[in-house]
This record gives sequence, structure tokens and C-alpha cells, in this order.
Amino acid sequence: MSARRCLRCLLREFDEDTYIRTLKEHIERTPAGDRAAPEIYKTRLDTCKSCDRLERGTCLACGCYVELRAASRRSRCPYGKW
Repeated sequence: MSARRCLRCLLREFDEDTYIRTLKEHIERTPAGDRAAPEIYKTRLDTCKSCDRLERGTCLACGCYVELRAASRRSRCPYGKW
């Protein structure tokens, strides 16, 4: 994935609309061959939603944005849930 990473941002400084738009743009720019199939993406997000390590779209286990991680075909849950 060639998306730029946010290295130093605080949630209080991050506009929610910008976050959602940026996240969608990163996912859309991911080459189709690197993206998880839509049904796999949905299943992954459903799994993350039921996990106690999910906090405001971020995985507390690894610090990733779960929607971005779930969108990548090669990504894995750090706890092996998917």
C-alpha cells in the first residue's frame, strides 16, 4: 500500500469529516488486486466491531485504522481474528 501515514496527530486535532474522507481516499487508491473482496471487508469490519480493542475506528492492539487494515487483501488482525 502506498498510502501516506499520519505519524503525529491527535484525535482532538483531527476533523472527523476529513478523517472519513481521507480514509475512503486511501482505500479507493489501493490497487484493486491488493484490496480485500467486499464480502471479506465487511466480515472483517463486523469482527472488529465486536472486539473490545476497537476504539473510535482504531485498533488498540496495533494502532491501525481498522477500516484501512481490513481493506487490504494481505492484512491480518494482530490477534488472529481474521
